[in-house]
Amino acid sequence: MRRRLAPAALLLPFALVLTACGGNSSASTGMGDGTDGQGSLTLDVGDQKGGSEAILRAAGELKNLKYKIKWSTFTSGPPLLEAVNAKAVDIGGVGNTPPVFAAGANSKISVVAAWHGTSKGDTILVPDDSKLTDPKQLKGKSIAVAQGSSAHYQLVANLKKVGLTFGDVKVKYLQPADALAAFTSGKVDAWAVWDPYTSQVLQAKQGRVLTTGDGITNGLSFQVASPDALKNKKKSAAVKDYLDRLRRAYAWVYDHPEAWAKVWAEETGLPYEAALAAVKRTYASRIPVAVDKPLIASEQQIADAFTGLKLIPRTVDFGKFADTRFNGDLPPSTTAPRVFKEK
Repeated sequence: MRRRLAPAALLLPFALVLTACGGNSSASTGMGDGTDGQGSLTLDVGDQKGGSEAILRAAGELKNLKYKIKWSTFTSGPPLLEAVNAKAVDIGGVGNTPPVFAAGANSKISVVAAWHGTSKGDTILVPDDSKLTDPKQLKGKSIAVAQGSSAHYQLVANLKKVGLTFGDVKVKYLQPADALAAFTSGKVDAWAVWDPYTSQVLQAKQGRVLTTGDGITNGLSFQVASPDALKNKKKSAAVKDYLDRLRRAYAWVYDHPEAWAKVWAEETGLPYEAALAAVKRTYASRIPVAVDKPLIASEQQIADAFTGLKLIPRTVDFGKFADTRFNGDLPPSTTAPRVFKEK
């Protein structure tokens, strides 16, 4: 069965659908208990709106599964990894920062796959009528961000670039739905966020980009698994198959951006134009890369930054949370992402 929104929710604007998906940082927002595939084995997969399931389904990579997939949707990476740690989810996709916070909490997680893309969709947005024109002007301003998300580090890194510290701004920790409401109602001066929320705001002409993470953050995203699931031979084999399918699906997205944007828009309620913009800006650029030493070193830098800010309570050895068994013959993590070119 395909995971679906309730029929009434499909009539709501995308902003309200996001609100329906909101909640506190520990809340899962499962959209249904449907499964794909056959057989007795079920792989519990954590996802985010417009994430892995949408890509796999659009690319035709959910056909002929010899195991079932049960999907659960989360508002952002941190609550998804809470579920991985709790063994409620076997594997799920997140950005570059949630694994660092999970490692800081000594959670039971294993980074098993990585993609390298651009960070152009990772932005700090301001309202259209804002007087802010330079990130240096953020000093003393209020900024919404999801705690422990990829946007959290993007904010830290962008502030550092212009000579500001995290203490120079008023941070409001909000999940995307609540942050969107605060941003559009003028309760915060800026919003640090990622695609597709960036595209949603820009297409709706509710804001503009003050700065991006391009050239500032590492552009990595991950699939993170439960170590207990990996100890199970059958589940480990299912994880390998799932990752192979996901890698093929991202290659398909690059060649078929319009087709995936259409499916994605239909499933999420995101306007097609916003979906297509997010695909071209962010998702089409991603290439699968190895979980290797440069990747671990890059993530260690993020961990050290948050430890230095005392936002992580302990020193993290990120290498202990990396699992290289599914690397195969993938290129190194330093390989440049795809550059999307109009055909």
